[in-house]
Amino acid sequence: MLRLASGIPRQDAFCALASDVGAFSHSTEPGQLPWTERKNEYLFSVVAEGPDALLLGLRYSPSRLHFLFLREDAAGAWQTRVSFRSPALMDSQWHTLVLAVSEDSFSLTMDCGVPVDITADVPFPATLSMQGARFFIGSRRRTKGLFTGLVRQLVLLPGSDATAQLCPCRNADIVLSIPPVLQGLTGRPADNEVLKYPYETNMKVTLGSQPPCTKVEDAQFWFDAGQKGLYLCVGSEWVSVLAAKEKLDYVEEYQSLHTNSETLGLEVFIIPETGLFMATANRKTTSAIYKWVDGKFVAYQDIPTQQAQSWRHFTIGRKVFLAVANFDPNEKGQEFSVIYKWSQRKRRFTPYQRVPTHSARDWEAFEVAGEHFLAVANHREGDNHNINSVIYKWNPTTRLFEPNQTIATCGAYDWEFFTVGPYSFLVVANAFNGTSTKVQSHLYVWLLGSFQLFQSFLTCGAADWEVFRIGDRVFLAVANSHSYDVEMQVQNDSYVINSVIYELNVSAQMFVKFQEITTCSALDWEFFSVGEDYFLVVANSFDGNTFLVNSIIYRWQGYEGFVAVHSLPTFGCRDWEAFRTAAGSYLVYSSAKEPLSRVLRLRTG
Repeated sequence: MLRLASGIPRQDAFCALASDVGAFSHSTEPGQLPWTERKNEYLFSVVAEGPDALLLGLRYSPSRLHFLFLREDAAGAWQTRVSFRSPALMDSQWHTLVLAVSEDSFSLTMDCGVPVDITADVPFPATLSMQGARFFIGSRRRTKGLFTGLVRQLVLLPGSDATAQLCPCRNADIVLSIPPVLQGLTGRPADNEVLKYPYETNMKVTLGSQPPCTKVEDAQFWFDAGQKGLYLCVGSEWVSVLAAKEKLDYVEEYQSLHTNSETLGLEVFIIPETGLFMATANRKTTSAIYKWVDGKFVAYQDIPTQQAQSWRHFTIGRKVFLAVANFDPNEKGQEFSVIYKWSQRKRRFTPYQRVPTHSARDWEAFEVAGEHFLAVANHREGDNHNINSVIYKWNPTTRLFEPNQTIATCGAYDWEFFTVGPYSFLVVANAFNGTSTKVQSHLYVWLLGSFQLFQSFLTCGAADWEVFRIGDRVFLAVANSHSYDVEMQVQNDSYVINSVIYELNVSAQMFVKFQEITTCSALDWEFFSVGEDYFLVVANSFDGNTFLVNSIIYRWQGYEGFVAVHSLPTFGCRDWEAFRTAAGSYLVYSSAKEPLSRVLRLRTG
């Protein structure tokens, strides 16, 4: 802080300087001497002892403020000057001037206002030897470049652009003290240790549209205000160092995908070095596989199926498989589902193994203790819904799936596998026992080489389980499709019922009811995230009167649970899948009532 005034100059300067970044501050009041007599007044200087060379200095003239430093290279040494247009200082008031220096960037701030930035052709030296030099305050030497005015409190602060910390108050009556940033600084380092500072260097950031990234901008930052991202210039490329937090803004229809027939299930998957694919389980005798090409799904392969209900993609080692759950027998009355294997040579899925099933609704692939399994949800055999579903185990010798365990199920609709710590779980959605949809769905835990009953849930026409995690919390969501009992008269509102979200209570060692959500014959839940937000979307299929029912996206609100945020018009919605590409995030849903699936794009803001 300095003040230009008549009379004897006092020196009590406030200043900060560093090898990589520095800051200087002053206040001024006009004196009575003409400017022509005070054109070379120095606020401070560092002068070499021998040749009287100026190593570093800050001086002002009637129209400029000059920062001077000595630059050396193989060709020799020369003095460099960076000049700022002199601000209005001659008003008998205290003023704060802060000069921040960082390599080739120089910034002058007056009275803690908006800084004036200059990028010099000659950068400030990375090292500047002060050996044998002398530091002068208010002059260039004892009798040269004398400063006429008041300067108070000089501080040397290495390692940081201290503009924000050192900017003093304009009030001259305030008693100056040691700035907080200087309190508690590390003292003399121990032997063989480097002096460490308890703060970080503030970096210069360019705002606006994308600037060039060349050697000149190397190691500089650019903040993209539109996308809210921070980038660092490395070589010739802007590298993202702080991505903007994505938030779901709205959902828009992106692609209408005409399918072979109504679609009962979807499976989106990636084949390494080949691409993103989606398999559709179609009601009629042909299902299809689509490939993501130029931002759209395009037809890739047709596969014969028998009223396919779902697909399941899985891998064993480098082998890629796709299993279809067939609901109906073939023309010969044979009832089986098929596992297909990806042929790298043909670039197609080819039949690999037939598996006997009974009105199969779903496959679940999983791994336990290094062994691979497939579980099929057998829905019914004839009119009998109380039948066994089967867990198959991969035999690495025969390279086939073989029956490993049977589990009694009631109109099984879906299997869901998940792990919690060292424990493996498998939960089944039981939909109908022949007389009622109000049946127990069961959760099994892997113990001693097989799945054993762990917990039961009362469900109503359960069609799907979805397991998901938020932080260290584990949830299970069941999609209840309808409430029916042969002994009661069916009401239209029996389709508008609650689906339930359960949360694992570790202390009680069981899942407890967390939240109930009213749904319209829900057939599927899909969990996904956008940025730091978590969502659930439900497939509402029928409200008792129409299949034209809105499906809903719910957002996780912490204590409030899941709250509805988006309503999506759907027609006989059967399944949801979430996926992401380099271009963004998407949802796709299938319709069990029309040969049309729709891809929706998640717009973020």
